Amino acid sequence: MRKSIIGLSAFAILASATPALAQEEASSPVTISGSATLVSDYRFRGFSQSNENIAVQAGIDISHESGFYVGTWGSSIGFAGNAEIDVFGGYTTDVAEGLNVDVGILAYIYPKAGYSDSTIVEPYVTLTGTYGPASLAVGINYAWDQASLASLDTGEKSSAIYVHAEPSITVPNTPLTVDGHIGYAKSNSFLGGYGPDHHVWDYSVGVSGGYGPLTFGVHYVNTDEARQRSYAPGTGAEDLGADGAVIFSVGASF
Repeated sequence: MRKSIIGLSAFAILASATPALAQEEASSPVTISGSATLVSDYRFRGFSQSNENIAVQAGIDISHESGFYVGTWGSSIGFAGNAEIDVFGGYTTDVAEGLNVDVGILAYIYPKAGYSDSTIVEPYVTLTGTYGPASLAVGINYAWDQASLASLDTGEKSSAIYVHAEPSITVPNTPLTVDGHIGYAKSNSFLGGYGPDHHVWDYSVGVSGGYGPLTFGVHYVNTDEARQRSYAPGTGAEDLGADGAVIFSVGASF
């Protein structure tokens, strides 16, 4: 997923640890970039999507010099047919010196889920401020009432809201960036966690970097919910997946 929508994405922090290198002609108004990444565990907002196993991820972005962009990103997962495909589009622009706004919409698609109403659609707004080697991104994502976000209490459609912040700082004279994340989700669906209060915090801290086309990262990821309900029928709600873990990634960008 795009780093600019890291709070959505997917919290796929390791898949986007380092910006991809652009592959474009000097005179072209269009930039195409992409990446392929191997992660030790795919975490989305702190929750494992791969049953705490290795996941393979890849994505591609197409952006125009006007600020408009579209893209797609995919990952192996441990439920819903073992595949997630995200499609997104939006507009980004600088609104002041050192301040950027990114507005768009993202669809999480599970093409092999085997049941209808599995797609989640979520608009987002992210503001990013940069000062020297330091930056801070803050954003909000909102999913309106959707069948894919069934209430854990009633089974009816429900909505979801997610607020997030990502500070980062580049280590001088190195390819390393120290970065953090904190997010808060509120929803009657699984996006709000599985506790009776229907809200959950997630957070992470770590280091990412790159060398040539290679990318790498190591992050500690956790939530304030100890366990994640299993997606496997009949196994109850005792499977791990929201506990703290150190997540590693390695990949390549183009």
